[in-house]
Amino acid sequence: MSTAQADLTTTVDPDLIAMMDAVFADQRANQSPDAPVDLDRRLWSNLDELGLVRLTGSEEAGGSGAGWPEAAALLTAAARHAVRIPLAEHDLLGCWLLEAADLPVDGAVRTACVLDADGTANGVPWASTVDSIVAVWPSGGAYRIADLDAAAPSVRITPGANMIGEARDAVAVDVTALTGDEVPSATVAELRLKSALVRAIQVCAALDRVVELAVDHTTSRIQFGRPLAKFQAVQNLIADAAAEAALARAATEAALVAAVTGGWSAPRLEFLVAAARSCAGHATSVVVRNAHQALGAIGTTREHRLHQYTRPALAWRSEFGSVDYWDGQVADAALRAGGTGLWSLITG
Repeated sequence: MSTAQADLTTTVDPDLIAMMDAVFADQRANQSPDAPVDLDRRLWSNLDELGLVRLTGSEEAGGSGAGWPEAAALLTAAARHAVRIPLAEHDLLGCWLLEAADLPVDGAVRTACVLDADGTANGVPWASTVDSIVAVWPSGGAYRIADLDAAAPSVRITPGANMIGEARDAVAVDVTALTGDEVPSATVAELRLKSALVRAIQVCAALDRVVELAVDHTTSRIQFGRPLAKFQAVQNLIADAAAEAALARAATEAALVAAVTGGWSAPRLEFLVAAARSCAGHATSVVVRNAHQALGAIGTTREHRLHQYTRPALAWRSEFGSVDYWDGQVADAALRAGGTGLWSLITG
């Protein structure tokens, strides 16, 4: 584990981290590289038995009562082993929304989405593979929430996928036929930040693994009688990639710490999440480019594992807001702070 990764999980029980890592390592070892990306119900059952599918859910509602640091460690472990499963969408988004609205949570696998006024949402993660969709939609100047059976005739799902084959589907619902329960707009705003931070955590985990693979390759590959890592040009590529990955991880760590300590209501939280997403998005460009340059042709082959991390990083950085969108949020926050408030905005 890199130093940056260790910083994100210093408050988490090392035995829990080791257990998470072992579970996903075993899954990866028994999974064909050509297997389609789908919801693995056997793995889900195993994770459920270990108390990991509702890691942050309250114990009263059947969860494990852990927090976001543990959830970040879980998402990092899954990403490090290139295991695709909707843990974040289920626990941190869907089930959290139900608990926040005092609605019951059963054993169904869930995702979440925010519908527009017409009852549609695009790019909904895992919608075509889960049992239930926790939907939030605007209604009369407020928001309402409902736990929808994904197989119900009233829920129309058009399958889609991101560049690594994870389901990213279009969902359409007749919201005029739904009653739902009222949910505060602050909860919907919190959902937006949580969704964004989830992807930042996953991107950082992928980038750290990319850097590790690049370091391993360049230190072991002999060219012209010496390791590639001895060439200054290669050293520059790796150094730049490592620096960008560390910056993204530091920004994500800052946002996570602020969210946990401030109860998702810290004054600078939106700025910190935007900065994390911006840093992670731009770091992805540098890390992916430099790693592929350092590995050369072998890094583009299906057999090499590099693409199992570079492509997810590229896919995830554009979900729950594009890089351009989060850049704009950072710029807007800086403009609002003005010359007198900019330094305190950055430093806290």
